[in-house]
Amino acid sequence: MASFLIHVKNIIAGFNKGWWFIAGITSLILGAIGAFLPVLPTTPLIILAAFCFSKSSPKLQAWLENTKTFGPIIADWRKTGAIAPKYKIMAVSMMAVTFIASAIFGASGLVLIIQAVGMSIGAAYVLTRPNS
Repeated sequence: MASFLIHVKNIIAGFNKGWWFIAGITSLILGAIGAFLPVLPTTPLIILAAFCFSKSSPKLQAWLENTKTFGPIIADWRKTGAIAPKYKIMAVSMMAVTFIASAIFGASGLVLIIQAVGMSIGAAYVLTRPNS
């Protein structure tokens, strides 16, 4: 019976690793897209990807942490929960551009209110993190 339980535990652990891996890949892809589109927040998604890979793939975690582009962001976050001022400015600027574009392209009042609330919360969070 104990052998069976150990086997079931290993199957569940593998299943969980698979879900962490899928979440990491998804977060990494969305973060990369967010580097070019103002709608997606790159930094939090890359940090999330690193976390997911820590649960599923130490090799991908190490690769991500050693990239020139994303490594410093992850290191700053892990050390102090910090976001570099240039990334703060970029994040808040992209939120503003997205909001203005939505207004120009005729988004409904409800959509603009939801965006304003969501982006205000996001901007407040980003701006209150320590500087790296």
